Amino acid sequence: MHHTVFLFGEAERGDFCTPLICHSLAQLADTLGNPPGESKGISYAVQTLMYDRELIFFRVKEEGFSVQDYMKGLKLLLGRNTTFSLSALCMPGVGDTTIIDASQAVCTLHKSFLIIDEKDLYDYLTFQPPSSGHEAL
Repeated sequence: MHHTVFLFGEAERGDFCTPLICHSLAQLADTLGNPPGESKGISYAVQTLMYDRELIFFRVKEEGFSVQDYMKGLKLLLGRNTTFSLSALCMPGVGDTTIIDASQAVCTLHKSFLIIDEKDLYDYLTFQPPSSGHEAL
């Protein structure tokens, strides 16, 4: 049984919003290059490959903030054309409630785990929606 991880992340190069099936560290480095600044995507990708998991890397413009890029990837995973069994959805740098809430449908459909780090989980759990300005005084 293959364990496939679909990972959203930033990279130095490669096509945006296009799933890249990656089989080796050499392929990862040749195709995506180095990780930008504070990005964690490439690091998580390396760990995925080192644990002998299949990796599908989905390059986003800005980790955690490119909501449209994440939604494109999630929509792809909800499509009927998906031919792989997804074990985990990995979204380092994402604490955005819109993105995480949308990922729940993918995790349910594929019976997969959502992987985020503790800082992102904290951001998600402590999110306070903007006030409407109609609170009682």
